[in-house]
Order: sequence, then C-alpha cells, then structure tokens
Amino acid sequence: MHTPFDFKDAGDRTVYVKAVAVADLPKEVQQSAGGREQLYAVHDAEGGQLALVADRRLAFVLARQNDMTPVPVH
Repeated sequence: MHTPFDFKDAGDRTVYVKAVAVADLPKEVQQSAGGREQLYAVHDAEGGQLALVADRRLAFVLARQNDMTPVPVH
C-alpha cells in the first residue's frame, strides 16, 4: 500500500477512480484501512492499480496533481 509510483512515467494520462470495499482487499490492507469500509482505487487504462486512497476527493486531487485526468467508474 505504500509502494511509490512515478506518475510522470505513465503514458496515457487518463486514470479511473473507483470505490473498493475494504472487505475485498488483502488482510494487510484491511488492517491499515483505519476502520473504513470503503477506499478509492486509481487505475490506469490497462486496469493496473496506481493508488489506493481514503476518499474519492483525494483520488481526484492525486490524479490532477500528477497531470492526469481522473474519470469516475460506476
């Protein structure tokens, strides 16, 4: 969960933000979720997870701070 990713090296600048149930995540991630039931994942166009953050707003801010265009996934 704390593995750095260099967003500047990403090719396609579109990323996808989706809600993820903490219960569906590995136990080690669940333990570090701080009691939250839901986190937000940021994925690249190929489906690779780039980040996992506490809330939706933070996911969008993270993407924009790294010159990426966030798109919500429903």
